[in-house]
Amino acid sequence: MSLTATNTLLNLYRVAARANSLRPGAARANAERLAALQDRTPPRPAPLPGALLERWTPTRTTVAGNPVVRLTPRGAANGRHLVYTHGGAYVHPLIRPHWHIIDRMARGTGVTVTVPLYRVAPEGDVDAGYAFLTEVYDGLVREAGARSVTLAGDSAGGGLALGLAVDLRDRGAAGPRQVVLFSPWVDLTMTHPAVPALERLDPMLRAELLVAAGALWAAGHDPLDPRLSPARADLDGLPPVHLFQGGRDVFAADVCDLAARLERAGNGGRFSLEPDGFHVYVGALWTPEARAALNTVNGLLTAAP
Repeated sequence: MSLTATNTLLNLYRVAARANSLRPGAARANAERLAALQDRTPPRPAPLPGALLERWTPTRTTVAGNPVVRLTPRGAANGRHLVYTHGGAYVHPLIRPHWHIIDRMARGTGVTVTVPLYRVAPEGDVDAGYAFLTEVYDGLVREAGARSVTLAGDSAGGGLALGLAVDLRDRGAAGPRQVVLFSPWVDLTMTHPAVPALERLDPMLRAELLVAAGALWAAGHDPLDPRLSPARADLDGLPPVHLFQGGRDVFAADVCDLAARLERAGNGGRFSLEPDGFHVYVGALWTPEARAALNTVNGLLTAAP
């Protein structure tokens, strides 16, 4: 992490420390939202927007009982693959903006995109999720080779992408070419001392609700398990990890610390911090910050091995 990024975060913390506390009743509302998950009908992921069919040919398959959507570019596919795991605090399904992020980051690259629609909590959990993602990844490795695969994801899906890379390394399996993360949730505990200050800047996320949602996904496992909190893992020997993070995001401090540890480990991935960016700011495709980040990813997908 650069000195500029560090100073930017310190300034954000000082501003946040002077901000108002959470609105009254927020904790009660959060508890009610989590309780509602227990009795819900399992949610369906958003369908592929029709406009994307101009650029992609979709194929739907099932792996380990879960749906997988493959988007093959109309035109020449170049044999490279992108696996994208969506965010949603491990309790919400893929939503329409995820499709547009995927489309924009991979458009024109010749890369084939695989979107594994993992079962979210409380219907699913970390064990079933990793078994599914590993099977999807192993299938692509058999098809195209590990060096042709990029893992990517946002928020909770970013944590999954990084956790999978750590798990592959720890098992001695062939790792992906690179990992691309947008505002990843990399520490399920939410115990960084800067979280309360950042929470006051974040218009979207609340730590208390995240911790409770994460516990549903963990299903009794220690939240420090690297599959749940990959920022707590040894980071040596990972493929390049590219981070795109906003400063007005409750995850900002954990991600900045992760970037610093990756740099010390000689990882070689890129770190981009947008001080005024909100959580998964790349989803705001009309903004110059989102376009710049997604253009960078587009280049990473097409760069020479």
